Amino acid sequence: MSVHSEQLADVVAATVEVAAESGQAGAFTDEVAKALTSVVQKLAGKAFDAAEVRGFVSGWQEAVEVIQEKRTGTAGAQVYRMPSWGAGALEGEE
Repeated sequence: MSVHSEQLADVVAATVEVAAESGQAGAFTDEVAKALTSVVQKLAGKAFDAAEVRGFVSGWQEAVEVIQEKRTGTAGAQVYRMPSWGAGALEGEE
């Protein structure tokens, strides 16, 4: 489980506790429910954004590593020699 997932799980657990305590005290209202839901939504949004950025960055780093390996290594490399196109090669094609 990632750090963001653990933090989000902790926030959700705390929110449920607050809701339960509020309900037991008879103070659980629509406003309390909306406030608690808003807290969870905002933190979930931040966690998902962070996870998306982290995924992009790790994917980008992986792609760069693969490119660097291909540049430094010759395993599987294919070299194609192209014919030289000198000035005299096109003279007869007028």
